[in-house]
Order: sequence, then structure tokens, then C-alpha cells
Amino acid sequence: MAKTSTTTQGLRAAIERSGYYPTLVAEAVEAAVGGEPITSYMVHQETTFDQNEVRRHVTVLVLTGNRFIVSHTDEQAADSTSPTPYATTSTESVKLGRISSVVVSRVVANPESYTVGTLPREVVLTIGWGAVSRLDLEPAACGDPNCDADHGYTGSSTADDLSLRVSEAGDGPETVRQTLAFAQAVSEATADPTR
Repeated sequence: MAKTSTTTQGLRAAIERSGYYPTLVAEAVEAAVGGEPITSYMVHQETTFDQNEVRRHVTVLVLTGNRFIVSHTDEQAADSTSPTPYATTSTESVKLGRISSVVVSRVVANPESYTVGTLPREVVLTIGWGAVSRLDLEPAACGDPNCDADHGYTGSSTADDLSLRVSEAGDGPETVRQTLAFAQAVSEATADPTR
């Protein structure tokens, strides 16, 4: 990554602010981005409680002129495979032309008095590119309540590549704003018919 770019410096600062193994996370993201200029980014840290353990997870999303890059880093406690705690970091690079859907769900309080520009209290960003899908099946039925014939199955397939939830209460208003800005940047980039 070019170290002179203001956007690149902002991404590095956001990774460092997350406080979650910033050197490891930044190195993985920089390797995935390579020399491409960054158009938009977001960093989201999530803490979960797993029985008696606290686990942290950080997701870094980066948009370049040609690609959408996803980085996930998780920490793990010592286990049978490692006598010491460890972290796993993965990156995925997706050509913008492969992105098939960008879904932004907003939760707003008091919708009857909503005004333009009011920040939602929660945002769920879902981006699909066909790498992972969820298939929900259920037995099919006909309208006859007395019918006992086997009608096969019916169901739906849902893109499940990335789903990220942020809230004003848990993540702060700036993270909600950043998520909305990133979602808009990805939507605009994927609307380009030349990609």
C-alpha cells in the first residue's frame, strides 16, 4: 500500500485504534490490498462471550477501484493444537463484478418523527458474491388439509458471504456512520456497468 495516501493512513489509524493486534491485522490487509489505492474502508471490532471466555474478532473491509477485500482476525485460547493463545487472520479478495447484492437494513427509533439525516440506531450490512449461500428447506404442502402425499421440498437460498451488524449503543455513532458510508461506496462501485 502506498503510505502517502490519506485514505491508507486513515485505515491504518482505524486498525490501530481498534487495539486488536494492529500490527498483525494491518500486515494482512496491506498484503491483500497491494499497491491499489483505497476508495473506502471500515474496521469493526466485536467482542463475544463464549462460556467462560471473552473472544475478540475484528473485521476490516476495504474497497479499491477493482476489488472488495474482507479481512477477519480471531483470537483463540490455548488448546490441544497450541500450548499458547493464538490468532488466525484471513483475507479474501473479491472482484467488484462478482458482488451480486448489497443489502443495508436500518433500524430507526420513532419512525413517525423520522427526519432526513437521522442516524439509525442499528445497521446490518450484508454483501453477497456467491461464495457462501445458505439453503433453507422445508416440506412442501398443498392447500388440501386432508392430503398426505409427498410434495417434496420448498425453500430459499440466501447469499451469506458477509453480514455485519453495528449499533449506535454498542459501537458508537461514528461506526454507524462509517458503515453507511462504506455501504454506499460499495453500492455505487457495483452499479458501474463496466465492472
